[in-house]
Amino acid sequence: MERRALQLAVKKFKVAIAGNPNVGKSTLFNRLTGGRAWVGNWPGVTVEKKVGRIRVDGRYLEIVDLPGIYGLTAYGVDELIARNFIVEENPDVVVNIANAANLERNLYLTVSLIEMDANVVVCLNMVDLATDQGYKVNSEKLSQMLGVPLIPTVAVEGRGIEELKKAVVKAAERREKPAGLVNYGSKVEGEIGRLSEVVEKDLELARKYNSRWVAIKLLEGDSDVEDKIKLSPLSREILDQAAEAREKLESSLGRDLEGFIVEKRYEFVSQLVEECVGVLVRKPITLTDMVDYVVTHKVFGIPIMLTALYMAFKFAFDVAAPLCDLIDWFFGCLLYDLAATLPGLAGSLLADGIITGVGSILIFVPNLAFIFLFLALLEDVGYMARAAFVVDKIMHKLHLTGKSLLPLILGFGCNLPGIISTRAIEDENDRKTTALACPLISCSARLPVYLVIAGALFSAYVTGVVWSMYILGVIFALIMATLFRKLLFKGPSSGFIMELPPYMRPMLKNIGIKTWERLKRFLFKAGTVIFIGVVAVWLLSITGPGGYLGVEALGEATLLEQSWIGVIGHGLEKIFTPMGWGWQASAALFFGFIAKEIVVGAMAVLFGVSEEGLIGAVSGAFTPLTAYAYMAFVLLYLPCLATLAIIRGELGLKYALFTAVYEFILAYFVAFLIVGIGTLVGLGG
Repeated sequence: MERRALQLAVKKFKVAIAGNPNVGKSTLFNRLTGGRAWVGNWPGVTVEKKVGRIRVDGRYLEIVDLPGIYGLTAYGVDELIARNFIVEENPDVVVNIANAANLERNLYLTVSLIEMDANVVVCLNMVDLATDQGYKVNSEKLSQMLGVPLIPTVAVEGRGIEELKKAVVKAAERREKPAGLVNYGSKVEGEIGRLSEVVEKDLELARKYNSRWVAIKLLEGDSDVEDKIKLSPLSREILDQAAEAREKLESSLGRDLEGFIVEKRYEFVSQLVEECVGVLVRKPITLTDMVDYVVTHKVFGIPIMLTALYMAFKFAFDVAAPLCDLIDWFFGCLLYDLAATLPGLAGSLLADGIITGVGSILIFVPNLAFIFLFLALLEDVGYMARAAFVVDKIMHKLHLTGKSLLPLILGFGCNLPGIISTRAIEDENDRKTTALACPLISCSARLPVYLVIAGALFSAYVTGVVWSMYILGVIFALIMATLFRKLLFKGPSSGFIMELPPYMRPMLKNIGIKTWERLKRFLFKAGTVIFIGVVAVWLLSITGPGGYLGVEALGEATLLEQSWIGVIGHGLEKIFTPMGWGWQASAALFFGFIAKEIVVGAMAVLFGVSEEGLIGAVSGAFTPLTAYAYMAFVLLYLPCLATLAIIRGELGLKYALFTAVYEFILAYFVAFLIVGIGTLVGLGG
């Protein structure tokens, strides 16, 4: 009983982490939570949500990592998620991370949070970089002018983290009234005051939202806040007065009221920076400046980016080779031989179905792990933002927006988050174009197929052949996006603003967490979707139109051809006759619609070999030319079932069907062209 009373007495606080992109938000979150966090989705959307819990001085803190944002408008899904969480969930504290080396941009969000009446604690991160660049931030004065606690930190080194934790607990228990409110001038302030009084007439509305913030947002014409007001019994009176005040002020000021309010916030921020940031010395040329001159160079930037990606694959294949061989031996020899001793259906299901199918996928886990590791390293250092920057000009020449770059880059890991992230693109035509092109980017699910086929037919050039698939994916994504923009979604593209983060020393813990999170998704799929898929292939291989064929069908080619999988394979073989693919390879493509990794597992089952024999079986089923065409087809043909479901949810059923049709036609045309041209020039042997 005493223990229960003690548990109830422990205080629990909800803490949100907010900040601009590239200010060290992920690093700080991992420092605070120790990497002990779980990932889910925000209610109503499939944008990722990270939550962790820690204990500080006997208090429990639930820490929620909000999406990286520049402001609190209702234009982008990330900003809307962050704002609604702060307004609706009312966290006890909002930790606002600001880059000390770029305060003028970062403090705009700080001021917006304070204006929202959030209980803010400012984490002034990267103070070491500010000093290196010749800036001295008077943190005490800045804290005083804003009226909120401010803690200087260097998150990558763990400096200031303990002080930040204590400041958060203190702020949660004893809230201070912030002073950092923007004065918008007598005319605007008068209307804000009058509109606030009307809002406060609705006691429920005034209890839930800060009346001054609501008044300002209504004057800005914020549609999301207007929707919230419509639920009030006084909605008509409030909205009418807001519209009248907005019209009156715009007439008096002679300009757009929203632009005027934003400008006043920036003037306030500029005043803060002027009074609190001193220049120690003339800004020196930093290492970041020197490296950026090379890696973002208009001539050398793209070759450097392509070289970095090539090195990522080269590193992954060469370093992971012994580990792949070890897993291959474990599944192909040890487990398979043990399972094969079991009698009847159980032994066949375990050996020929599950171990052969799933094992043929899992042997590529080391390759994926090292690729994810290398990419996480590039992200942590700060290079990935530069990679997006160097291709921005090319994107604009193709009549695309630079904002399409980030979804396409995410597509290399998985097409699903790439498509979901298009929500941040305000222009509807740009958003649809990017979402429809994203499935052409080669995701990690296709990699096992490339590795098996390239290992069998191009053993001396595996890295180059696999790398070429990724380049082909980018080329066709850009080509199709350009065609969509010119033919289907006509109109100008929106602009693109990107803030390049400073180069940082990579943190092993951060890299490890990012690598594991991405690899975990692959392993989860191997244990669920792929497992079900290979069992389905096994079941369709031992049964047919004539009934049960027996497990002997897996070892007898003539008997296997009488199975359901044989019927499907021979039907598809007729379609792929010009490409020279056998019925087993054709049937494997059918199951790739569920998940691309299943193509490898299906081939292992259909060829009746274990993991160690798959390379030999594949080398006998293809020529180098037909093998390369097969890889290109796997790259471009139907998106997996989950990707089509996401497209349907984001854009509608007609666009999901359109994607399936156009990708199949494109894949068939490209594969046919590869075989045709290759045969003409004498590469068909």
